[in-house]
Amino acid sequence: MRKIYIAGHRGMVGGAILRQLQARKDAGEALELVTRTRAELDLTDQAAVRDFMRSKAPDVVILAAAKVGGIMANNTYPAEFIYENLMIECNVIHQAFAAGVQQLLQLGSSCIYPRDAAQPMAEEALLTGPLEPTNEPYAIAKIAGIKLCESYNRQYGVDYRSVMPTNLYGPGDNFHPQNSHVLPALIRRFHEATRDGAAEVVIWGSGKPMREFLHVDDMAEASLFVLDLPRDVYAANTHPMLSHINVGTGRDVSIAALAQMVAEVTGFEGRLVFDRSKPDGTMRKLMDVSRLADMGWRARIDLEDGLRETYDWFLEQERLRS
Repeated sequence: MRKIYIAGHRGMVGGAILRQLQARKDAGEALELVTRTRAELDLTDQAAVRDFMRSKAPDVVILAAAKVGGIMANNTYPAEFIYENLMIECNVIHQAFAAGVQQLLQLGSSCIYPRDAAQPMAEEALLTGPLEPTNEPYAIAKIAGIKLCESYNRQYGVDYRSVMPTNLYGPGDNFHPQNSHVLPALIRRFHEATRDGAAEVVIWGSGKPMREFLHVDDMAEASLFVLDLPRDVYAANTHPMLSHINVGTGRDVSIAALAQMVAEVTGFEGRLVFDRSKPDGTMRKLMDVSRLADMGWRARIDLEDGLRETYDWFLEQERLRS
């Protein structure tokens, strides 16, 4: 029986990975799934993570835990974003190694790439230029996670892999009006405007930046696909010092077009106003997903279908809270 520890199982991505692993278990695969809440295990506490890894001795670790947020949160709390993410990665990756874990999958972010990287962004663009200033601390932490995995692979011969998703959305997302990413923030804003009969919705920035969006269930499926790749196949498609794999759809949409889609899904019929005094962030962040496609995986959930499913989930959560 394979024992898998999912760090961050209450987050959007970790939760989706847990659901898919549970489905495998229910179908008869010999799995023991290990989880801990933040209250049960503080991943920034080195001694606590050491004791946990020693006592549970998992065969596989999936590191989906992270401190995440949108532009406003990254700008407001840069110290927390770099510190907490570095501590989580250092503790989980090192203590997994110390406990004899041979296989680990770390989830990162597309923000690791330079602000002005050529589009679409290939894995080879890593460390070739300055990062986007609004989320540089978070990006540096995620780059460090990649290099931790690569360094332990090179020195100790373990099999630690990294996947870098584009912007994610779906059930389990954070819809906080200030600290969420762009898509869930838009869903909440348009939902409230429709509910309240507002005449307009104000959107940060010019609406011109292009963004790629991947449904969280696709991300979970891709993560397990990469985790399950035979070691020789993974090695043949990567490089010891450039081993991460992009995960995305390979298609992007402008923020203005996205806002219009969200307006249609939520039933909003008023005006869209773009506040150009607010930052746009990087103008384009499209992932080159050819490496993963060549290995046999492609995204399957259409953005409009995914938006409708996500909005239905949001409405159900609002109903449960009322």
